[in-house]
Amino acid sequence: MKKFLFALIALTWLNTNSTNAQNKVPMAVFAEVGGPGLASINFDTRFAKKATGLGGRIGVGGFSVDGTGVTFIPVGVNYLLGKDNKNFFEIGGGVTYANVSDRSFSDGSIFEGSFGHLNFGYRLQPANGGFFFRAAINPIFGRGYFMPYYAGLAFGYSF
Repeated sequence: MKKFLFALIALTWLNTNSTNAQNKVPMAVFAEVGGPGLASINFDTRFAKKATGLGGRIGVGGFSVDGTGVTFIPVGVNYLLGKDNKNFFEIGGGVTYANVSDRSFSDGSIFEGSFGHLNFGYRLQPANGGFFFRAAINPIFGRGYFMPYYAGLAFGYSF
């Protein structure tokens, strides 16, 4: 977790030192409810110095019920399509690692090991930074199951 926060701070510092909005890599930090991390904090970045195109995300999330905790680490790639550098269609996929603190709770469900996820949705991410919003359908799949109507909402800040 400390390495994740350090990397996030370093990337933010490097990005804010760019004086021209055209010459910086768009990034965002957001909280997501639903989605591949269930309840998670995430970092997203483009792989080029433009608002559209290929990018990636990593996050950490989870929950705890009656002393049994589940930790999720979603990692994925995504592709943004849009013309106004603010509103985008997002498509992507990845894998989420799930770790259960109490093995008696884990009985071969999605809360054990890892599962795949897809992403189809809308993203609001202004080119000059500011409020970030995301709404998506996130089908999840694993050994013996497929949930096509799983969804997520995210709110955060882009820079």
